Amino acid sequence: MASGSPRAAGCSGERPKMTRKRIGVLISGRGSNMEALLAAASDPAFPAEISLVMSNRADAAGLATAASQGVATAVVDHRPYGKDRESFERALDARMRDAGVELVCLAGFMRVLTPVFVGAWDGRMLNIHPSLLPAYSGLHTHERALNDGVRVHGCTVHFVTPVLDVGPIIAQAVVPVRAGDDPDKLAARVLRQEHRLYPRALELIASGAAWLENGRVMYQDAQAMARATVFADET
Repeated sequence: MASGSPRAAGCSGERPKMTRKRIGVLISGRGSNMEALLAAASDPAFPAEISLVMSNRADAAGLATAASQGVATAVVDHRPYGKDRESFERALDARMRDAGVELVCLAGFMRVLTPVFVGAWDGRMLNIHPSLLPAYSGLHTHERALNDGVRVHGCTVHFVTPVLDVGPIIAQAVVPVRAGDDPDKLAARVLRQEHRLYPRALELIASGAAWLENGRVMYQDAQAMARATVFADET
């Protein structure tokens, strides 16, 4: 038997168990993108596990969804902190570190984060935005896209930076704009792609197939780069 084989090393010959990245998800409401991440992470082959779902609102419906799937949840209410955003964020940070969180995913977390918190999780915090960034940062993205008459719209997963919606792009999904679209119809189609794109982007980062380097996202090969772009096949 070859000396380099697993059995020669005293192993059973089975492949070593994959170490999955521990993910913290921040929500403020239902957390439909959180649900998509939970569904993806239910597969043992997925390179990440959801270790904690946390909200700034005790009534966030997504907390019950996460708890029903056996995921730890926590609430850090922002209101008692008033304008002291950094103290609020220190409480968030402490909860995540106690849970061993390695990567953070924002999923409808309706609080603007300070540079201090963002810097503490630099290169380890992801967000999803309902437009093809850098176009249409901020709010009302679908209405603005329709008003401009664009032919394609979509969503973007990016690393979070102190400046809102301008972080390095990890993955994007392209959605065609259809005749007769209104903001609600377009938003619904984009949301379906968000649920497809966010788990894929997390998979790329958690597996090491993509990473942040000198302010840009790098990919290990052409296959990983191809997975970072989704073209919606809806008619």
